[in-house]
Amino acid sequence: MITLNGVQKAFGANAVLRGVDLTIDSGTSMVIIGGSGTGKSVLLKCILGLVTPDSGTITLDGQDVAKADRDAFLARFGMLFQGGALFDSLPVWQNVAFRLLRGSLKKPKDQAREIAIEKLRRVGLKPDVADKLPAELSGGMQKRVGLARAIAAEPEIIFFDEPTTGLDPIMAGVINELIREIVTEMGATAMTITHDMSSVRAIADNVAMLHDGVIKWTGPVAQMDASGDPYLDQFINGRAEGPIAAVR
Repeated sequence: MITLNGVQKAFGANAVLRGVDLTIDSGTSMVIIGGSGTGKSVLLKCILGLVTPDSGTITLDGQDVAKADRDAFLARFGMLFQGGALFDSLPVWQNVAFRLLRGSLKKPKDQAREIAIEKLRRVGLKPDVADKLPAELSGGMQKRVGLARAIAAEPEIIFFDEPTTGLDPIMAGVINELIREIVTEMGATAMTITHDMSSVRAIADNVAMLHDGVIKWTGPVAQMDASGDPYLDQFINGRAEGPIAAVR
């Protein structure tokens, strides 16, 4: 579904991506792991076309994303943002139905509201939440609203940016379970960026370790613990000693 070949991106003298090669198969869940500041978010933005790589190619179904029609291209994606990114001034249902109320996916308001309420139910929220403002919800509920918005337009590909950040372990487990269920039900292709190993084990089919601007290891999640790769081994076990230098 998504292929990256030799993708490089620098910001001034800071070379963030130094030649990323990665393949994400259709209908699978790929999780990108790596420390803070290793370029995970930049990689995601390059795929979405929000950041232009300095070199290399990114293709979606064999088509160069740089040459794709932007509206048609972005309509294939859903996104769960790290901080929720809900619009404070809009009620929950309008947040969920944001894409359905405008642009090429626009639907009548009543229909968009029905879809929003159905998606809220899918993530375990009752219809009475629909008319509340985001500020009236807990962090876990806001994350569920963000997940409902990500799936509202039935996207083929869903990106999850640090989906459990700021949540307690129980709520993080709930969100991980929902992500796994929804991706499987929809048959969607998923890409998650995280450093939460419980999320990795819960939602990944395949894992890729990004460090120093390149993919150090990639493979099925079942092979992760016995990979033999020193970078991956240090990261997943949280060891201070190893090839990844701790910032002191």
